[in-house]
Amino acid sequence: MTTQDSSTTSGPREASRKINRHVGYVRVSTDEQSREGCSLSMQRLKIRAYCELNDLALVDIIEDAGISAKNISGRPGFQKALDMIYQGQADGLICWKLDRAFRSTTDALAVAENLNKRGKALISISEKLDTSSAIDEFFYSLMASLAQMERKLIGERTRAALQSKKANGERVGEVPFGYTVALDGKHLEEDAQEQEVIGRIHSLKALGYSFRGIAADLNRDGYKTKKGAAWTHRQVAMIYQRAA
Repeated sequence: MTTQDSSTTSGPREASRKINRHVGYVRVSTDEQSREGCSLSMQRLKIRAYCELNDLALVDIIEDAGISAKNISGRPGFQKALDMIYQGQADGLICWKLDRAFRSTTDALAVAENLNKRGKALISISEKLDTSSAIDEFFYSLMASLAQMERKLIGERTRAALQSKKANGERVGEVPFGYTVALDGKHLEEDAQEQEVIGRIHSLKALGYSFRGIAADLNRDGYKTKKGAAWTHRQVAMIYQRAA
């Protein structure tokens, strides 16, 4: 009976036998930390449970807490997890959900390709993906593209909603200097005292004052910003340019 040399064996099935040690990755952005559905502790529990169920060795779990960088270069934890794999300390990366690891299709596909070239794997528990198999690698590429498309659609809808609010005179974001919120809580109306300051800024500018000079003039006469602070030349310039 002939024994096959394991060094010449290739393919997804062989790769799956070799890929056992995994490093987990968890992330939340600042505005998500209060949501139990994607908390760091929940993600850790999911990863540990998956590894135990599938007899995978969990080398470590690396986290990026309160980080919402759009690409992986802005996440030190993710870079550390990849370095562990590239340096041979782990055979694959495992996360609870794709959007915990990636925010762009470009990053997702680049990492998957780099891992695949090294015989390493990427596992996403929620999407039931394991890139050590050819079919899952294909679906991974497809789902990453769909996720990015959905983010772009959400962004377009958000921008359209904000533009509609602005067109209707409704408040969007912080109340600008010179205005106050109307009784309906939605629309803005002019604030007489702040409008007086805006008029003074434009009058002084017309007389040749610099923005620093205008700020000094306002501070000397006791005028304050909307937050009750002293004026700076940058704040004066911003209000002047906004009105212009």
